[in-house]
Amino acid sequence: MKKAFITGITGQDGSYLAEFLLGKGYEIHGLIRRASTFNTDRIDHLYKDFHDPEAKIYLHYGDLAISGQLTDLINDIKPDEIYHLGAQSHVRVSFDMPEYTGDVTGLGTLRLLEAIRKSGVKARFYQASSSEMFGAALPPQSETTLFQPQSPYAAAKVYAYYIVKNYREAYGIFAANGILFNHESPRRGETFVTRKITRAAARIKLGLQDKLFLGNLEAKRDWGFAGDYVEAMWIMLQQDKPDDYVIATGETHSVREFAQQVFRKLDLDYGKYVIIDKRYFRPTEVDVLLGDPTKARKHLGWQPRIGFEALIDMMVAADLESAEKEKTLCNAGYITGNHHML
Repeated sequence: MKKAFITGITGQDGSYLAEFLLGKGYEIHGLIRRASTFNTDRIDHLYKDFHDPEAKIYLHYGDLAISGQLTDLINDIKPDEIYHLGAQSHVRVSFDMPEYTGDVTGLGTLRLLEAIRKSGVKARFYQASSSEMFGAALPPQSETTLFQPQSPYAAAKVYAYYIVKNYREAYGIFAANGILFNHESPRRGETFVTRKITRAAARIKLGLQDKLFLGNLEAKRDWGFAGDYVEAMWIMLQQDKPDDYVIATGETHSVREFAQQVFRKLDLDYGKYVIIDKRYFRPTEVDVLLGDPTKARKHLGWQPRIGFEALIDMMVAADLESAEKEKTLCNAGYITGNHHML
């Protein structure tokens, strides 16, 4: 049985990846931070859905800021594959917490690579690189496009990207960068713009909320489904040689278009509810991210299955169901509605 170690296992991508790997018979080890409350909602179902006694999932407390701890974990677990998804991953927050973002998102990757080197464990390493690294670069963006990061988060990811290449060349570690463009799902964090839109629209439809406050509506992104993208991560680590790949749909849509589509599906006029709030603009904006996934399609045989419309349908349906449950509790007097949620 293969062992996989996943940082960021409680996040959107980590939960889909754990699900995918359990389905392939892996033993899963996940890194979680110790906190006053558990944040395992996205993976709790895995304990119930996989009744096969051979399906195993273990969680380990740890921190990407503590190198010795990571080395001990890698040495103890001896994973066959390491998927490094953990990071301070919110772009807007990275402007407010640049030092923390650099430490966790950038140096956290270095600490994991050092853990592999020092332990001598022959693990294959996947680095979650980001389309945000391209920043101001003209679209479409491919593996040969020069990075022009426009945020502390993007700059930290560029550092991580190059340190992965360095350790691959210097120490012969099987390490691959997956440059993933935006990928969403019903499990997306509520502060990320796509989920913020679908959740707010569903709550507005049911009278639980009045308005939705957004930043730059003209920003264009290449949006795919997270469940499709985690399969690409796995495929990268099954290759004969490590390499770097752009994972994207090759289509771009604006935030405005995304919002219009969501509200239209709920028979609402988005113009009546969406308010532009300057607080949500970034100090430096990224106007267009559009990936060229030609290399991944050719060399990995990967392509997305879920398109833009289907992705929106999935997210709207999930948030409408959640809002209906919330309304039921409100009507029963258990909770009160928040009519001015951002």
